[in-house]
Amino acid sequence: MRDGSRRPGSRGPRGLGAVVGWTALSAVAPGAAHLRAGWRRTGIALLSGYALLLLGVLWVLLTTDLGDLAGLLVTSSWLSAVTVGAPVLGLAWFALIVHSFTVLRPGMLRGPSQAVAGAIAGLLAIAVVLPFVLAGQYAMVSQSALDRIFSAPPTTPGPRVSSSGSSGQSDPWEGRDRVNILLLGGDADTHRIGVRTDSVNLASIDVRTGNTVLLGLPRNLEDIRFVPGSPMARRFPDGFRLPANPDGSREDLLFSVWEYADSHPELFGGRKNQGARTLMETVGYTLGLRVDWYALVNMWGLARLIDAIGGLRLTVPHDVVFGKYNEGLVKAGTRRLGGADTMWFARSRTFSDDYTRMGRQRCVLSALLQQADPATVLSRFNRIALVTRELLQTDIPRPMLEHLVPLALKVKGAEVTSVQFVPPLINTGYPDWSKIRAITAKAVHASSTPSREQLAAVSPGVTVSPSATVSPGVTVSPSATASPRTTASPRTTAGPSGAQDGGTASRTARPTKPAPVKEISEGCA
Repeated sequence: MRDGSRRPGSRGPRGLGAVVGWTALSAVAPGAAHLRAGWRRTGIALLSGYALLLLGVLWVLLTTDLGDLAGLLVTSSWLSAVTVGAPVLGLAWFALIVHSFTVLRPGMLRGPSQAVAGAIAGLLAIAVVLPFVLAGQYAMVSQSALDRIFSAPPTTPGPRVSSSGSSGQSDPWEGRDRVNILLLGGDADTHRIGVRTDSVNLASIDVRTGNTVLLGLPRNLEDIRFVPGSPMARRFPDGFRLPANPDGSREDLLFSVWEYADSHPELFGGRKNQGARTLMETVGYTLGLRVDWYALVNMWGLARLIDAIGGLRLTVPHDVVFGKYNEGLVKAGTRRLGGADTMWFARSRTFSDDYTRMGRQRCVLSALLQQADPATVLSRFNRIALVTRELLQTDIPRPMLEHLVPLALKVKGAEVTSVQFVPPLINTGYPDWSKIRAITAKAVHASSTPSREQLAAVSPGVTVSPSATVSPGVTVSPSATASPRTTASPRTTAGPSGAQDGGTASRTARPTKPAPVKEISEGCA
């Protein structure tokens, strides 16, 4: 019996094909070449160790929830381990291929065959190393991007997490049934001052089942009420009202709450950057829910992400005009759009309205989720990671990702209720705050007892679908049977606890133009 401590004899493969073949087999079955060459102890040790490693991986996959495993892989400790360990393992595999080649005694081959075998073995060794090096590099880039994105302190108190990267508890949600995350689309850019939130949605997620209620508030919601006793409530006791701009545009709508709070630190005792907290508290008060965290997607950062993945294939049903002087045009048809055209398609209000635009934005986000497949992400990983830093702003704590990633995987297979508070369900000029809170409460309650019939019966204008087909297949426009719009009346609606919102009956009602009923899913296919 031959092993690594003795000089191998003449046993071994003969011929170029045999040497190359056994060397290649060693890349996937370490020790095979050693056994063939007579290095039995070494070969058996390598194969046994490899088999134990594979069995260990299989045991982990069979005994560990895949969601928990995915959550573990985004923790700082694991990413650091992969960053260092993957290249080291790659070098070990490289050495294994080289040694496997040498024990096969390629010197016994004739001159030209030796050169060919050596070249092929060298290329094979390099090819084996590359996946490990890429894995380490991807882990390093991922950790850098995640650390930067999830570096802000929480804006409002949410479930606590320890600094070690885990909640330190068996229940990271501290006994809570749901978490509420405010999802925002903003238009911050180098040529604009401040953040205007053009898209405002709150996702209320059942932490046990993943069942989700997606509550959409229109950007043009008027007469916003703030949390009683807050700085904004003291400044606007009768609702958010500002004089119109010279061109007739409005800056006292929901989309400008963040910007107004950031621009007036004197309201907050000189504290700056209070926009995120103010909007979170305002949306929570409007819906009667507590908002845990927010995530703001920069719409022009999203354009750069779309360019990074090579564009999006969309169906534009009709020409979309855009630009200050209507000078831009996204033509109708099905084709791949670049980031800029995609954003103009999603955001243009020319010859359109906010509700149709909301539908186009949902379609774009759906197309992005569908077309950003793993192969595309891996092939363009570095570029995507780079633009992701410009794309997302959030106060979700970095350690909380370990628990939010498994929760996100639950959501993919759970029931999703979409409630859009748009006309005719809600009159955006004269919102019925009690009605908004009542519909929200019913939707959240029904989501906690997941019956498709219950979810569909929450309120007219609410539809339900499996989350995998939420968009563009789901229709979220108010139906013809929706509740009639609230008429212009004094603002004396009750808050979540029945308290008055502070309206006054003597205020002059502003004329509002009835918004047309639109398919929110209109815009792309």
